[in-house]
Amino acid sequence: MNRRPFAEVQHTLAAVLGKLDFAAGRAQTCARLFAETTRDGVYTHGINRFPRFVKTIRNGCVDPAGEAAATARLGALERWDGHKGPGNLNALAAMERAIALAREHGVSSIAMGNTNHWLRGGTYGWQAAEAGMIGICWTNTMPNLPPWGGAEPAIGNNPLVVAVPRASGPVVLDMAMSQFSYGALASYRRRGELLPVDGGYDAEGNLTRDAAAIERSWRPLPIGYWKGSGLAVVLDMVAAMMAMGRATHQISTDPLLETGVSQMFLALNPAAFGPATDQIADGVVASLHNSRPAAPDGEVRYPGEQTLRIREENLRLGLPIEPAVWEKILAMQ
Repeated sequence: MNRRPFAEVQHTLAAVLGKLDFAAGRAQTCARLFAETTRDGVYTHGINRFPRFVKTIRNGCVDPAGEAAATARLGALERWDGHKGPGNLNALAAMERAIALAREHGVSSIAMGNTNHWLRGGTYGWQAAEAGMIGICWTNTMPNLPPWGGAEPAIGNNPLVVAVPRASGPVVLDMAMSQFSYGALASYRRRGELLPVDGGYDAEGNLTRDAAAIERSWRPLPIGYWKGSGLAVVLDMVAAMMAMGRATHQISTDPLLETGVSQMFLALNPAAFGPATDQIADGVVASLHNSRPAAPDGEVRYPGEQTLRIREENLRLGLPIEPAVWEKILAMQ
């Protein structure tokens, strides 16, 4: 694993995007979001994902000039069309609008259809929390998760993000509806490691910790078994209904043709009725830190606690990038 300075990585990615008909400012922002994802340790959806992103631009799924825009408004509720634009730029714009509406109304909701994979969902949770808002957002996906009792993918792993502002570090939950995302499965497979717990089924229908076997079977395990399956279904319904967009069963099963997804972005202003509420969040965090770890040398952490430490380390030492991935990106310039 090689390390590269953040600025160099952003500049290189932006140069590639510029050759793919991105306007200069949009290329810089899109490149920054990719670099920030790797900076924060979400390697599966950061720079490692960039070559696949480029493929979706070249095959027409992602329109570099497509910009999300509102098609209907009712108070703090809006419906947007993503116009097949880059998913991370569309999601950033939608959450920014949700934040602005929550400052005015105390709460807001943006439903967006006809958009693309948003890459790291936690990005938009951090965006909301750093603006002092509670952020809640989710997306549907291509069918890549069997419903409970099913033997083939029919629902999405529909990532859900919940972020809470806090002066000493936001609490950001970023999770898929599968016990392990496909990106996590790929990471374990590349490292030749078994999953820490059963993560899905092999081709014979046996529970397994073998990431490669789960990738081959397309049968990852939903979180909470039937509960995660049910949550994936209703998240899909709500996003598609509010956006008047595609539901999971209407999205291609080819990862390179996964487009036209539906997403929801909600913001709540915790300070709308008075003073800031940091002490409540701090109290919850303190209660976690004061609880006894299960292992003698273990620790109890809140969601997103390690992000700031990883961010500092990667900014100081450089972003860790697989040499083969970096060579692919350099060849695109």
